[in-house]
Amino acid sequence: MATKSVWSFGDKVVHVSRPEWGAGVVTGTSNGVQDGKPCQMVTVRFERAGVKTLSTAFATLRHATPDDSQRAVATQEEPDPFLAKMREAASGGDPKAAMLKISDDATDPFATPLQRFEATVRLFRFQPTGKSLLDWAAIQSGLADPMSRYNRHELEKFFEQWCIGRDNHLRKVAQELRKADPGALQRAITQAPSVVQQTLRRLDAFR
Repeated sequence: MATKSVWSFGDKVVHVSRPEWGAGVVTGTSNGVQDGKPCQMVTVRFERAGVKTLSTAFATLRHATPDDSQRAVATQEEPDPFLAKMREAASGGDPKAAMLKISDDATDPFATPLQRFEATVRLFRFQPTGKSLLDWAAIQSGLADPMSRYNRHELEKFFEQWCIGRDNHLRKVAQELRKADPGALQRAITQAPSVVQQTLRRLDAFR
């Protein structure tokens, strides 16, 4: 759920499903209707993705936090040492652990199994090449430019190891959801991208 139903010019926001876009500033809004319900069309200039026009009927926005603002201040050439140190501290001071960490929304013990499953499915949008790899690395490392610290080969190796952890976590969460609500799991799998379905079959998740 969005933390605010109406956004205004100048609000600083983050797209919940696209944190790799970084913090953004609302530059325009207009009212609309989707399925009979009021919504907004919100134009946002994101640090890493440029200008996007989003419907609040589909996009979940939240207020940017101080950490998000730190990233927004950093340039593509200059790392964000504050956020990077926070990430490393949260991983016991180990940069490798920070790079391999599965996102908090996918592991949140207070979230429902379905919410954790859906959050894990969203992690499959990342690819080991090009901008997608850099977007993933920016989230994991807290650096606006991950290649200021790591070379591409290192990032590719980190991503490969992270994928193993992500896939195993998907298997675990799917099994938890199966116990809690088999019908919800079946619906979620049907709606999931084919790569998620293939991963569950490959891991023989429901043997």
